[in-house]
Amino acid sequence: MLKIGIRGKETTIVDENNTAKTMGSGTLDVFATPAMTALMEKTAWKSVAGELEEGCGTVGIRLDITHDAPTPLGMKVTCESVLIGIDGRKLTFEVEVQDERGKIGSGVHERFIIDNKRFQEKADRK
Repeated sequence: MLKIGIRGKETTIVDENNTAKTMGSGTLDVFATPAMTALMEKTAWKSVAGELEEGCGTVGIRLDITHDAPTPLGMKVTCESVLIGIDGRKLTFEVEVQDERGKIGSGVHERFIIDNKRFQEKADRK
């Protein structure tokens, strides 16, 4: 059952696959903002996935984040999410990302509960 306060936590290591240089968001070997964004989304969706009706999922609809500090290759990065709002099918999460030295980013992420089959069919009709 969905309820305010559900928490999620996901961790990754900064490697060649998630750097700004590799992801095309910059030229340096540091954790990319697109990688941080993906980690935020993953943390939020996984935190509520087990609470949804069978055949349902969530899709990201909004992100309002900051990426405040760089993280070098080899360092562990952890995202934590908290479900702070439920408005019909819209879910709102606070997300925060830290590396081994402290906070590197945070913000608000919204997701919408969808019927997986209908959503995929709609996308396939495009």
